[in-house]
Amino acid sequence: MVMGATHAVSGAVAGLLAAQVLPPEWGGPTSTAEMFTFAGVCAGAALLPDLDTGQSTVARSFGPVSWALAKVVDEVSLWYYRLTRGRRDPKRTGGHRTLTHTALFAIAISFGVSALVVAFGRPAVIGTLFLTLGLALRGLAGGWAKRSGWIAVTLVAGVLAALTWTWYPDEIGSRALGVAVGLGCAVHCLGDAITKEGVPFLAPLLPWRGRRWWEFQLPSWLSIRAGGTFERAFLGPVLTLIAGGLALWALDGVPEAVNDALVQFGALR
Repeated sequence: MVMGATHAVSGAVAGLLAAQVLPPEWGGPTSTAEMFTFAGVCAGAALLPDLDTGQSTVARSFGPVSWALAKVVDEVSLWYYRLTRGRRDPKRTGGHRTLTHTALFAIAISFGVSALVVAFGRPAVIGTLFLTLGLALRGLAGGWAKRSGWIAVTLVAGVLAALTWTWYPDEIGSRALGVAVGLGCAVHCLGDAITKEGVPFLAPLLPWRGRRWWEFQLPSWLSIRAGGTFERAFLGPVLTLIAGGLALWALDGVPEAVNDALVQFGALR
């Protein structure tokens, strides 16, 4: 599978880009703090689809609790696959890269989180922040998380969730959390789609040639090996640089300062 760090940083890039264009009336961020929170939630949610296997980064994030949850999601995903598979879909013994790697899951979890926030307010917001920011820590600061252990990750995630709540003072802004979670899940699937295994992103809603769980994937000469040299040496570093640039651009006053510098440079020429 694509490494957790790559998924997380790609989620952060997507979150920073989406935060720039999501209208405030749809719950889009209205401040730099909200924008970074949106990106952090998206980065953490970009690991969520791999909760269908105990071998993933997300399954190790919160110790025995997340591992046990991963086993449950694996079984549910496998049950759903068997329930919906077409006549030409192969038999499976595990649920990895099935239910949680679909557009259906991304849309459902997006609406689900938004509904929980509207219905329960602060507890739902803090719970969402705790889970996603904890996953973002595990993905973006993997070295520290591995050295410190899941208890430290859990404690820091709890503190971040409580503090970050102050950046979402109104209910409308908090609804954007659902968008961030759904976007993160979709970005995860996009990342897996460029690997040689592919993902059944449109399953089981769009059958094709007798299969409901056909994989969306690139031609073999364009696809990459998950965890391979290209991902480690090029894709991951490039995405990190892009995320850093977007984060700097999101800071108050930076776009204006860059624009003024360009105008002065043009005048000097």
